[in-house]
Formats: sequence, C-alpha cells, structure tokens
Amino acid sequence: MRSALRTLDRGTLRDIALVCLADALVGASFGAIAVSGGLPPWVPVAMSVLVFAGGSQFAAVGVVLAGGGPIAAVVTGFVLNARLLPFGFAVADVLGGRWRDRLLGAHVLTDESTAFTLRQRDPKARRAAYWVCGLALFAAWNIAVLLGALAGGAIGDTDALGLDAAFPAVLLALVLPSLTDRSVRNPALAGAVLAVAATPFLPPGLPVLLALAALVPAVRTVLRRTPAPAARAAEPAGEAR
Repeated sequence: MRSALRTLDRGTLRDIALVCLADALVGASFGAIAVSGGLPPWVPVAMSVLVFAGGSQFAAVGVVLAGGGPIAAVVTGFVLNARLLPFGFAVADVLGGRWRDRLLGAHVLTDESTAFTLRQRDPKARRAAYWVCGLALFAAWNIAVLLGALAGGAIGDTDALGLDAAFPAVLLALVLPSLTDRSVRNPALAGAVLAVAATPFLPPGLPVLLALAALVPAVRTVLRRTPAPAARAAEPAGEAR
C-alpha cells in the first residue's frame, strides 16, 4: 500500500480523501436511516461489508422499509448494480491475474474507484489509484455505516441535512475533467438526456441502464477504426516485402 501511495500525486490522494469523507457522510446516514426505520443494526452493517454498493443498499433498504419482500429488494439492488458491468471491463487491466486479486478487486469496484483509475494514464498509477481508492472507500464506508447504525435515529432524514447531495456532487466533480474530450462528452450528454427523459416512465434504476445505450455509437466508431486481427498480422509481412 505504501508503494501505491507514493505512486500517486498529492492532488489525487487529496481527491480520494475528499471522496471518502463524502461517502462516509452518506454511509452514516444509511446506517441511521436503516436502524431508525426498524431494522436491527447488524443488517446495514452486514449489507455494507458483503454488498458494498451505496445506491443499491439505499434502494434495497427502501424497498424493505416500504413493505416489499426480500426478493424485490435483491432485484432492485441487482438492477442498480448492473451499471458496474461495463466499469469492470474498463478497469480489468488493474486487477492482476490471480483470482484472489480479481475477486477482491471486483468487490471494491465502485463509480469512484473507476473514475480515479480512468483519470490515470500510466499503468502503475492506474493500478495504484484503483486499489487506494477502492480499499479506502471500503474502510470509510463500513466504519461510517457502523457509527450511523449505532447512532440510530440521531442523524434522521438525509434530505434535511443535505447529505443526499454529497454523493452526486462528488461524482460530478470527478467526471467534469473527462468531459473536455469530445468523444467522452457527447456520449455522456446523450446518456444523461436519455436517463432524465426516461425517469418519469421507468422504475428507479432502469433509466441509468438505459443511458448506456448512448455508448453504442461510440463503441461502433471505435470498432470501425480498429483493424481486424488478420489485417494487423499481415501488416509486418507487407512491410517486409
């Protein structure tokens, strides 16, 4: 871990620390809301350790507190977490080859760890950013959820305290630097329009998945620009002749 910390610049480490602070506030509110809603403290704590997905945890607990069954809660969380599938492909190179590293890496995969990884160009820096952010967030989130659960109803409504705005605000701050690239900005804006337009008509979680449709034109463009394997293999032979 020390070598990973040395690999990253101070600005990146500062940003990771700020993200951990923002997530800790949200995690504390999650633990408090779950317990004040009637769930025993071990439920949000165990969910945070085993699931470690803030949005999905809020959604699943919301379903249960609203009277829904466990199957509905699991399906809701699964739908929200489906967005992480393309993230996994984007950061697969930083997880290493051992199955234990990949298993742990998949568990700490989040929007934030993916964002910090994609900001780095150097392979060592990408790997360091992913693991430092992922493990730091895991520790901060779980400690905060435990404290929130112990506090019970002391924190109360996240809307009243404005804690619900911390999470999206942090993600927006991370995404903004990448939007200077037109190839990133256009699909991002198209996805945002799709998600906002679909929100009144689709259940929570599905508009986010629908936004991924904006990536289809970008992916097709990349595939057209990438030469086929056979063509790449023939290039050296052609040059030799």
